[in-house]
Amino acid sequence: MIHELRVIFGDTDQMGVVYYANYLRFFEGARAAFWRDLGRTHKDLDAWNVALPVVTAHCDYRAPARYEDLLAIEVDVVELRAASMRFAYKVRCEGRLLAEGYTRHAVIHSGDGRVRALPQELRDALEARPPTSLREP
Repeated sequence: MIHELRVIFGDTDQMGVVYYANYLRFFEGARAAFWRDLGRTHKDLDAWNVALPVVTAHCDYRAPARYEDLLAIEVDVVELRAASMRFAYKVRCEGRLLAEGYTRHAVIHSGDGRVRALPQELRDALEARPPTSLREP
């Protein structure tokens, strides 16, 4: 799915470009939109006592984004394991690739922090969604 975001002044650095660490915030916003697009939110994860902490984050920067740019952030789950998942992202502006990356998330019980499986209902929803260009063949 694609999440759109308009760059605000506070996202930029003194050189007038988006500060590199803000791309991780953009990834987070895209993940939240992804859950909503799936018909779920983080509140559902809370109700199931599931937390998905980021254990790895990676971003390759290709070109700068600037104040007022409208970004299109493509996001999808590209790997689903027993106790982890990986989201992939591509950030574009007017079709031009600005950045791409991924985050890996552990699946844990939100109460005790122990590794656990995703609820079957959520796993089924993730496995049933239509394919995207981000998924590896």
